[in-house]
Amino acid sequence: MTAHLSSETLNALVDQELTADQVAAAKEHLDRCPACTSSALSQALLKTAVARAGQRYVAGTHLQERLRRLASGQTQPSPSDTRNASSSRFTKWPASVWAMAAMLLVIVAGSILLQQRAQRSEIASLQTAALVNEVSDLHIAALAANQPPQVISSDRHTVKPWFQGKLPFSFNLPENLPDDTKLDGANLAYLHNRPVAQLLYSIGRHRVSVLVRQKQDAAPMPVQTERSGFNVTGFATDDLEVVAVSDVDPARLSGLVRAIEQAQTKH
Repeated sequence: MTAHLSSETLNALVDQELTADQVAAAKEHLDRCPACTSSALSQALLKTAVARAGQRYVAGTHLQERLRRLASGQTQPSPSDTRNASSSRFTKWPASVWAMAAMLLVIVAGSILLQQRAQRSEIASLQTAALVNEVSDLHIAALAANQPPQVISSDRHTVKPWFQGKLPFSFNLPENLPDDTKLDGANLAYLHNRPVAQLLYSIGRHRVSVLVRQKQDAAPMPVQTERSGFNVTGFATDDLEVVAVSDVDPARLSGLVRAIEQAQTKH
C-alpha cells in the first residue's frame, strides 16, 4: 500500500483542479485504498454542505415567486411553481459535486464488495487447510497404529456392505483399479466429529487413505496440495466429498481418485 493522498490532493480532486493525469492517478489509488476513498467522500459531502449553507439566507426563486404572488393578490401557487420550488433546492448544488459524490460512492461500494470477497476466500482457504490437516492426521494415525483394518478385504462387494448401518450415506467402489493398486480394507473413522469411510489402498509399497464423507456446506475440496510430505487431492459430487492422502507420486494418486470418482456415476 502506497502513502495516502494528501489533504491538498483530495481538496483539489473534489474541486476539479487536478489535471487529467493527476485525476487518473488519484482514482487508481482510491480504487485500492478505502481510507482515502472515505476521506475524499467526506470532502465532497463537506463541499456540498458548505454550498448549501452559502445559500441559506439568499431568497430562492420559489420565495421570490411567492412574494410576487402575494404582492399581486394570488394566494395559491401554480403546479409549475410547485415543481420549480421542490427542485430548486437541488439545482443549486453544482453538477460537479454530484458527479464526484456518485463516483466516490461507486468506489466505496466496490471496495466493500472486494473486501467481502477477500474475506470469503480467506475463510474458504482456512477451511480447506483444516480439512487437509485432519485427513493427513488420520492417515498418519493409521500408519502409526500398524494394525489391520477393521474390515480386511480386497473385494469391493465385501467392503461396501460392511458400512451399511454405520454411515448415513452410500458410495460406490471402482471395479477396475489402476495398475499396481489394490484395496486392502477399510475403517470407520471420524472427520469433524462426523462418521466417514476410510478406505485403505496400496499403490506399490505406498499406503493410501481415501476418506469418503457426506457432502458438507463447507470448504471446497483440495484439488492438489501437499502437507508434511503427503500429497492430498479430492473431489466432490452432489452427495459426497472424497479426499485421498498418500506419499505416493501425485499422478498415481490422482489415477486412483479418478477411478473412485467415475465409480460414483454408476448405479
